[in-house]
Amino acid sequence: MLILLPPSEGKTAPRRGKPLDLDAITAPGLTPAREAVIDALGELCRGDVATAAAVLEVGATQHDLVALNADLASAPTARADAVYSGVVYDALDAATLSPAARRRASTRLAVTSSVFGVVRPADRIPAYRLSGGTTLPGLGPVAAHWRAHLDPAMTELLGGGLLVDLRSAAYAAFWRPSGDLAPKVATVRVLHEVDGVRKVVSHFNKATKGRITRALLEDGANPSTPARLAEALRDLGWLVEVGEPSAKGTQLDVVVEAL
Repeated sequence: MLILLPPSEGKTAPRRGKPLDLDAITAPGLTPAREAVIDALGELCRGDVATAAAVLEVGATQHDLVALNADLASAPTARADAVYSGVVYDALDAATLSPAARRRASTRLAVTSSVFGVVRPADRIPAYRLSGGTTLPGLGPVAAHWRAHLDPAMTELLGGGLLVDLRSAAYAAFWRPSGDLAPKVATVRVLHEVDGVRKVVSHFNKATKGRITRALLEDGANPSTPARLAEALRDLGWLVEVGEPSAKGTQLDVVVEAL
């Protein structure tokens, strides 16, 4: 099983640590594609700050985020699961996982990244600011860049296991599993039900996905199909409804009442 998470907009910048070593990151075959993003992002952020801020869609009070991107190759790094913060990662709370769950996370968890394509929890990365919907001068749309490079790496990471796809739409555009993988793909949507009415609430959608990831890692369940994933989540206390299989996989709706 491979649980695929989105990154977080917010990140905890390492204060110290070894500089970036791209060859030491998961899927080193992506090194040229990663270098292309880092070079384009660095060139942008070492230029006019206002222009870079506009491209990155950061506010006038967030120009420190532009500076963060200027020299990623020499910036201090930390484990990816310590750098990514925000709602999903607060709920996952990787630092407090049991030793067994942390070992499972090292082989069953991956994060889509605008700069690195995909990383594992233990990969050492710097903090950065680059959203999945950004178009970088000299590179083009970040999502299109990764669509052109990610498939071999993701196919290798997945192997013959189940893909539990928890990405948001922006990051799902980085890599779409081929049709032959559909029977092994489960996407998860979180619905909040109040008085019989269901809706998606972004904050709690993210928090629930973080809790689901944590629970699966702690439990040790390793389902091989979307139906078995649904059974595992029900055993862990969630209300789960399974959609019809499609060419893109099977959607599981996790319905929550209390947030």
